[in-house]
Amino acid sequence: MKIAVSGKGGVGKTTFSALLIRTLDEQGKKVLAIDADPDANLASAVGVPGAEDVVPISDMKELIYERTEAKPGSVGGFFKLNPRVDDLPEALSAKLNNIKLMRLGGVKKGGGGCICPESTMLKALINHVILARDEVVILDMEAGIEHLGRATAMAVDKLIVVVEPGRRSIETAKHIRQLASEIKLSRIAVVGNKIRGDKDKEFLQKNLPDFDFLGFIPYDDALIEADLDGKPPFEKADDAKAVVKGMLDKL
Repeated sequence: MKIAVSGKGGVGKTTFSALLIRTLDEQGKKVLAIDADPDANLASAVGVPGAEDVVPISDMKELIYERTEAKPGSVGGFFKLNPRVDDLPEALSAKLNNIKLMRLGGVKKGGGGCICPESTMLKALINHVILARDEVVILDMEAGIEHLGRATAMAVDKLIVVVEPGRRSIETAKHIRQLASEIKLSRIAVVGNKIRGDKDKEFLQKNLPDFDFLGFIPYDDALIEADLDGKPPFEKADDAKAVVKGMLDKL
């Protein structure tokens, strides 16, 4: 199963991804977790030992140079568009139980895009983990789907958009669906997060009437306490864990 998770910053996307990953691990599944959001830290949310020391792939200048035959930071010129990446999940991932976790990092770019060694390497890695791996793959993305090309999007089993009760979160969800439609990704589900009661649930359903809701995670002080204590949410939030397990059964 290949699952991509997206949503507006601050809605709890990484917390949801971490709960999903740890629940799958508890069920004995092999999980390859990909942190594709430069502004988040999926490793600490999952509880990977030494999370702060996990180096993003985009910062591994020597590796990028070796695989693409071009210096990171260069734009244009000649470099390999299909660098070897199949060995990287084993070689470079941080590990916890059945979980392997990799951080992609960000590519600093100017203008409207980047044809550079770093982005080429990251896209090749995403293509590999989505198209060729036999683990469960969970991809924690930015508030968009720029890491997915048309070929990888066709292989994603589900794009899950995390939303919270709020206008900006709803607009982001609609924007993500529009982007997804452009690359023929139609298997989209929504997860409502930080739900304080029926009013919040009804607000989301009313404003996203043609979205498929996978479930609703209640507002939980335990999730906030876990963050303050530097603990993975999986170790604190029993209510959220139960809800996420139910979502996995649906998937």
